[in-house]
Amino acid sequence: MLALTLNTNEVKNSAGTEIEFQSLGIEPRGHRYSQIGESPALPNRLSINHTEVGSGIKARRRSVVRVDISSASTVDTSQVVTTSAYIVMDIPVGALTTLSVPTNALAQLTSFVSTLGGTTLLYDGTGNGAQCLLNGAI
Repeated sequence: MLALTLNTNEVKNSAGTEIEFQSLGIEPRGHRYSQIGESPALPNRLSINHTEVGSGIKARRRSVVRVDISSASTVDTSQVVTTSAYIVMDIPVGALTTLSVPTNALAQLTSFVSTLGGTTLLYDGTGNGAQCLLNGAI
């Protein structure tokens, strides 16, 4: 289970600066966070949601980790706009005995979108977001 406050480098912005979040609440199959110190008019949300369908070998879990950032439009500053980014994993959990294939799929996607590889980074699925996606954690 994720901490109620994410404040020890779990989330960073594009410059590598830590962004702190606090829990807005745990739902039956999800969890929502708000950025600590955000402007009420410009919310910054992080959310985790899971859906499970099927049973036995046909069981699947769809997990979503999503960030929604509200900002003033740079075209019309009187307008608030929202930018969303999310990762969806659809894992056939009933047909797998390990998470090695989903972990590799997530590693390939994460490395593709996160870096050109100048530094040694591990894409081993141990990050909080990866645990949510791979294990259905909230």
